Amino acid sequence: MSLLELKEIHSYYGNIHALKGVSLTVEEGEIVTLIGANGAGKTTTLRSISGLLHPKAGKVLLNGKDITRMEAHIVHKEGVGLVPEGRGIFPRLTVLENLEMGAYLVKDKAEIQRGVDQAFTLFPRLKERATQKGGTLSGGEQQMLATARGLMSSPKILLMDEPSMGLAPVLVDQIFEVIKMLNAKGTTILLVEQNALMALSIAHRAYVLQTGSIVLSGTAKEVSQDESVRKAYLGI
Repeated sequence: MSLLELKEIHSYYGNIHALKGVSLTVEEGEIVTLIGANGAGKTTTLRSISGLLHPKAGKVLLNGKDITRMEAHIVHKEGVGLVPEGRGIFPRLTVLENLEMGAYLVKDKAEIQRGVDQAFTLFPRLKERATQKGGTLSGGEQQMLATARGLMSSPKILLMDEPSMGLAPVLVDQIFEVIKMLNAKGTTILLVEQNALMALSIAHRAYVLQTGSIVLSGTAKEVSQDESVRKAYLGI
């Protein structure tokens, strides 16, 4: 049984048919990446998993449990963490308060403190800025904060939406090193990323999404060697 499985998902924005029968799986311990052009449906796929958008047809299964119609906070409680596109931190809250917001469903104060300690171990920069307002952080620091906040509830799977967006190349490298480290520590990750070359370099498997449909899937190596992918997404 896959940790996460999408079965023939059809999602809409009004009359716009955004996802047209998307099916994919993520196994425990994997990094799976979803690549595609702007407007292909990558973010919509994550929204359809996380409960921010309810598909009109198809199923989303987490460890075999149907979470398709669950509200977003229930999906989160079931074990789906989300690092949203654009980071979505709370700019007027401190770093520590942002982290605590990531654990709003956690009742055990000791568990919350463990999450904070883990965040500060993973990202020492955040510890240095614990009392600083989130909105005053650099783009890279905000991405670290968004990632750490997504881990505060100890999710079964972490959905990451464009973590490298708007970052300088050196920070992109740092973020991808963090993703690899998180996975090595046992975090399962579904990664949406426009930097296909970087995403494929760290992923185990990959799916290519085009105008709302999966057009190619395989191991990251297989997908990276596909001629159409090399031309369209890798600049080769």
